[in-house]
Amino acid sequence: MNPILKNILALVAGIIAGSIVNISLILLGHLLVPPPAGMNPMDMESLKTFMPMFEAKHFVGPFLAHALGTLIGAFTTAKIAVNHQLKFALAIGVWFLYGGISMVIDFSSPMWFNVMDLVLAYLPMAWLGWKISEKQ
Repeated sequence: MNPILKNILALVAGIIAGSIVNISLILLGHLLVPPPAGMNPMDMESLKTFMPMFEAKHFVGPFLAHALGTLIGAFTTAKIAVNHQLKFALAIGVWFLYGGISMVIDFSSPMWFNVMDLVLAYLPMAWLGWKISEKQ
């Protein structure tokens, strides 16, 4: 297969894999730590309305979803990419970081969560996904 095409497919596969992990953990988090009564977790307007009622426990699932989604996405990309695996893994981190930044802008989550999420869940996890892929 053409190396450029394979690298593009690596990026697409990483985005898909990371997104599947992300949404799966978000949904699991809502099952383990139910949202406030009356909130529909699949409705963005409902989420915006109820976000001020969230406790710290409600942010564990989203943080893990963001961190592990990025980790798996970067790992997948680094395993498939023909070359420049670190650059492609970090590109996945930037992709998901962009999503994290847009969530911070759109939702009024606590500053401690915003900082922790943006600093720890994306680029460090992308680097870690690349590092783990080297050992496989």
